[in-house]
Amino acid sequence: MQSLFQILMLLLDVLWFFIIAHVIMSWLINFQVLNLHQQFVAQIWYGLNRILEPIYAPIRRILPPMSGIDLAPLVALIAVYAVRIILMNNAAAFY
Repeated sequence: MQSLFQILMLLLDVLWFFIIAHVIMSWLINFQVLNLHQQFVAQIWYGLNRILEPIYAPIRRILPPMSGIDLAPLVALIAVYAVRIILMNNAAAFY
C-alpha cells in the first residue's frame, strides 16, 4: 500500500509541475517572449492544454467570469495541494 501512496504523490507532483509550466508559458506567450509560430513551442503549448483542459473546464464553469483573468490554474493548484495534505494526514492508512 505504501507504493500506492508514493505513486499518488508522484502523480500530484507531476500535475503540480504541469500547471506551473502552463502558467509560466502563458505569461511568456502573452508578453511575446515565446512565439506560437515556432513549432516546438506550439507543440508544448497544445500538449499542456490537452492535458490540463479537462481539469480547468469544470473549474471555469463554477468560477464567475473575471474579464480576462483566468483563475482556474490557481484553483487547480490549491486543489492539488489540498489533496496532498489529505493524503499526507492519512498516510498511516497506506502502511
